[in-house]
Amino acid sequence: MKDPRQDTNPRMRLLRFCVFALAALVVLSLGFALIPAEKPAPAEPPFSEQARAAALSAALDLRAAGLQLASTGAADSAALDPVVTLLTIQARALISPPAGPTQNPPAGSPQATASPASSASPGSAPEFVQALANSGTARLKDAETADGGMARLLAGTGTAQLLAAGRLAAAAGVPAPPGTAAPDAEGPGTAAASSPCPPISPTPAPEGTLPGTPPDTRQALAAAVSAEQQAVYGYQAALPRLAPAEAGPASEFLRLHKELAAAAEERLRLDCGASVPQQPGYVLDPGFLASPAAALGKLEAATLVSYGDVVAVSQGQDRKWALAALQSAAGRALRWGADPGPVPGLTLDAGQLPALPAGALPTGAGPAPSPAAP
Repeated sequence: MKDPRQDTNPRMRLLRFCVFALAALVVLSLGFALIPAEKPAPAEPPFSEQARAAALSAALDLRAAGLQLASTGAADSAALDPVVTLLTIQARALISPPAGPTQNPPAGSPQATASPASSASPGSAPEFVQALANSGTARLKDAETADGGMARLLAGTGTAQLLAAGRLAAAAGVPAPPGTAAPDAEGPGTAAASSPCPPISPTPAPEGTLPGTPPDTRQALAAAVSAEQQAVYGYQAALPRLAPAEAGPASEFLRLHKELAAAAEERLRLDCGASVPQQPGYVLDPGFLASPAAALGKLEAATLVSYGDVVAVSQGQDRKWALAALQSAAGRALRWGADPGPVPGLTLDAGQLPALPAGALPTGAGPAPSPAAP
């Protein structure tokens, strides 16, 4: 006799199989849904942000080391205080960098240069000088690739740190690290055999239709040409009135300014910019002829913003040329007794900068010197 519990109907067996398969699928899908998905790895910060963070970390570490050296008597506080003030202003500027032109760095940008200053605390004046120079070199290296506004900030920060390392080395009687003495000027560079620009037409074409670099770069280079032409005029007026000991360096600087003017004019031409006409003369300050050496320092300092602008809006070889020219101008301004500022090439209002984060002052280091407005 056939067992009534045994169903031999193929359709019923298929139906039961489908029901069981659907139930298993529902259970599996619920199980997968309850398993938390793996969080994606955080995106890598842009190069400019990496460079800013590295520069800020180095400035804070160097500032703390300088305060510590001064408090323990390991170095002369009179020589260290200006450096600590400089690093204080730079750190505050790096916390909230100023707005400026931005650019996308080239593909495959390198990692931000890590400063050796952040890995070990300098315990002596020579070590501190070397760490300060290392940080300055790292900042200038990152300025070659960073976005426009950040590139200018990094360039000025690195330039000032190198100059400060050279001054501190001289005051402490220790050897100056290589690169701390800024070159007196940047040569005209290598000129291209031909320009990619079309012949000049009697009817000027709209800015957007010109080939080559963006119009901002051409405008900045034109301003640099004008600044160098004015510097040449100033040196020519000051030379007959300088003391013999100052006339020699001034003559060399005059020659270098003529080369810089020619180099800026050549770069402007290669970037399809219009030539800057030479002015017949410039209005000098009332005290220029009475104190020509001090006036030359102000004249050199006045060129810094022009080169900072070129750094901010240019890329490639134009930016590298402007970085070297910025260092040169800052060194010459210092040679004549002028202050190139805490960030040469960038005008800062120290009163508008944010305060340093809590904990920036190491325990027992004493109060930080008040930063003076640049």
